[in-house]
Amino acid sequence: MTELDVRKGMPPVKLSREEFERRYRREFVDPAFTPLQGELDAIIGAAWDAYSNSRKAPLTRKAGAGFSDPDYDLSIDWLQTRAAVLDAQRRHDDASAPARILIINASARSEHTCPGEMSKTWRMVKLAEPVFVEMGFAVDILDLSRLASEFGKRIHPCKSCVSTAMPLCHWPCSCYPNYSLGQTSDWMNEIYPLWVAAHGILIVTPVNWYHVPGGLKAMMDRLVCADGGNPDPTSTHGKKAAEAKAIELKGWPYPRHLAGRHFGLVVHGDSTGAEGVRRALSDWLTDMHLVSSGRFGEMDGYVGYMEKYATSHHELDEDRGFQHQVLNAARALGNAVRLARELRDEPGPGLEDPNPK
Repeated sequence: MTELDVRKGMPPVKLSREEFERRYRREFVDPAFTPLQGELDAIIGAAWDAYSNSRKAPLTRKAGAGFSDPDYDLSIDWLQTRAAVLDAQRRHDDASAPARILIINASARSEHTCPGEMSKTWRMVKLAEPVFVEMGFAVDILDLSRLASEFGKRIHPCKSCVSTAMPLCHWPCSCYPNYSLGQTSDWMNEIYPLWVAAHGILIVTPVNWYHVPGGLKAMMDRLVCADGGNPDPTSTHGKKAAEAKAIELKGWPYPRHLAGRHFGLVVHGDSTGAEGVRRALSDWLTDMHLVSSGRFGEMDGYVGYMEKYATSHHELDEDRGFQHQVLNAARALGNAVRLARELRDEPGPGLEDPNPK
């Protein structure tokens, strides 16, 4: 058996009291806060106390029955997200309820902030939505442009706990919120249940510099816990790296929390990169044991190829063929979900991956 060790050696990141206050005050440069300096001083003092004492999760309760260590104190935030995920799984498994489709708008563009104009991606989302409604599906829309246009929307970065040991990556993610570091209001707490409840997921995305937009990539990284993540944080007593490594070395089953759901893809660009992005997304989703809705369900192409950006919406207006492909992707995904629900099975039943990583 490989020797268990935990490697250390990166430079410290602890701030001095002065630097902490300097950074904290950056959020309050508006003159409207000038009369509130006394109150702000008190708030900064409390925030420093939380930071210096590393109070990541100040509100906890005993884990209770169903966990390997019932006496371990679990974050109330995490328990609430877990409850939402479990409820979403129950809705997913309810054969009497309509199947659900999650449509994801991956573009960061919005008329409500700097771009001053809606995205073509959003138009494609709204083109696909009626197809699913007409097929009798319940539809949820996840609009990732809100990360750039709406106050308080954020997806914090993945900390790559998986690379320490898979059991250290909890399902759902327990890395956030971290109140001592000000890492709060994590949108993933609402996004995880959307994925769990869905029977089909349609991702509609532009190409940004040969890759997906930052918001989509942030969500993808944070969904790593859905692919092998540990549903019991008490088994590692929070984030005890050595305990997680010991569990993994004994043999970890890599539970696939989103397995069997179907997916479709619409990837559009204006000059290059669409095919590569579509393939990367397809590989990512199939690696998580989601099921492709087939040739018509995965599309990539170009709107206004090498034309001016200023007229790109007009190019989409005129490109009836591209619009038809978007509709095909929606219909293919809807058909795949419908067939899967009728058969109540998935391809390759009983097959096991010899190397599940």
